[in-house]
Amino acid sequence: MAAQHDGIDALLADARSRLTRVSPVQAWREVRDGTARLVDIRPAAQRQVEGEVASVLDPWVIERNVLEWRLDPRQEASLPGVTLGDRVIVICQEGYTSSLAADSLRSIGIELATDVVGGFAAWRELGLPVARLRAA
Repeated sequence: MAAQHDGIDALLADARSRLTRVSPVQAWREVRDGTARLVDIRPAAQRQVEGEVASVLDPWVIERNVLEWRLDPRQEASLPGVTLGDRVIVICQEGYTSSLAADSLRSIGIELATDVVGGFAAWRELGLPVARLRAA
């Protein structure tokens, strides 16, 4: 039987208890240095409005509904070259959905999965590399 939680806040706290979350700057450094892969799980419409991580960092855009299948090398639908030993840093808009997603990746064997505290909003606020921002 699956664990029971008293609402989404408890579920989120439980997921985060298994993660060592990273700041946007730490995520940027790891991705820049080639020690991690950044995975943006936001839907296309949100990325179009809010902006995206700059392509120079080669982020993978994998929407949440197919994340586990794309990153599990045991699946036919997995992306080429992914391994269970990869360092995967998940980013969403504000750092909530990404925590649940990173915990799910850990539960399928991607033990180095984590997420970005504050999500893309914090990334953009800190002036880290972005693309396609909405006109003001």
